[in-house]
Amino acid sequence: MILNERESRHEHVLHVARQMMTAARTAPKGKGIDIVEVAMVTEDDIKVLSDTMVEMVAEHGMKFFLRDAENILHAECIVLIGTREQVQGMNCGHCGYATCESRKKGVPCAINTVDVGIAIGSACATAADHRVDTRVMFSAGLAAQRLNWLEGCTQVFAIPVSASSKNPFFDRKPKE
Repeated sequence: MILNERESRHEHVLHVARQMMTAARTAPKGKGIDIVEVAMVTEDDIKVLSDTMVEMVAEHGMKFFLRDAENILHAECIVLIGTREQVQGMNCGHCGYATCESRKKGVPCAINTVDVGIAIGSACATAADHRVDTRVMFSAGLAAQRLNWLEGCTQVFAIPVSASSKNPFFDRKPKE
């Protein structure tokens, strides 16, 4: 039997994305409290995400969303990582407020922000270990948050995943 890499690539990328999801889940969490949510976007839902990003440009004018919306269409899948908002009750002041109670609505707990960052780093390290291409995207994450694909999450980031001869997520031209 001869198995051409081109015939098995898609399944391989999906397998690596599943491993990325596990890496995000098992990443260290502040105070040991798991507030991280992880999901994978595939097939037609990638187009839904791209279309949502395009729609958002009319609201906020951030043109790089157009570039990123086109860019994610080159992904085999997209891993979403987010955190549910949960005050950790440490009164550490790391968020810029002296106490958790004095923190203004909408300002994320710094521990939650660190948790999502560590989970993203673990997921991307796993992707690198398996030699698939990724890029962390705030834009696609914000669109996924708008779509409420990680229910209850207030900080969502997207990681498109690809295995091709050239990483499609770098050396990108800005959209006019």
